Amino acid sequence: MRLVIDTNVLVSALLASTSLPAHLIDLWRDGRFDLLTSTEQLDELIRVTRYPKIRQRLTPALAGRLINELRDLAILVSNLPTVTVSPDIYDNYLLALAATGAANFLVTGDKHDLLGLKLYEGAKIMTVRDFLTLNRRLP
Repeated sequence: MRLVIDTNVLVSALLASTSLPAHLIDLWRDGRFDLLTSTEQLDELIRVTRYPKIRQRLTPALAGRLINELRDLAILVSNLPTVTVSPDIYDNYLLALAATGAANFLVTGDKHDLLGLKLYEGAKIMTVRDFLTLNRRLP
């Protein structure tokens, strides 16, 4: 099974170690699914974890550990095509990543834009809770 996890879910996992997003990351670390990422997502994660509001709640070492794990262990998908489907232009690279990487799921917390699409190029778009429920992996 191949997943794209939205950056907002990755950041949520870092901010709350007992949250559903953190459980999802633990499942990836346990080898329960393949995680797809891209340089665009890694760049976004680096940028977002440096926001003052996030840095107040998150140590640079913890953010760096996840970024390094993504670089080393996730499947890095490159040469993403231009996609203009999402109402939020900054989410389009996630759709391109899901399509190019042949993802089964795109897991997001983005209620207004991505979740409204429900499906893109074969990837089901859903919340962390819905993904965990569907796959019977709730903690």
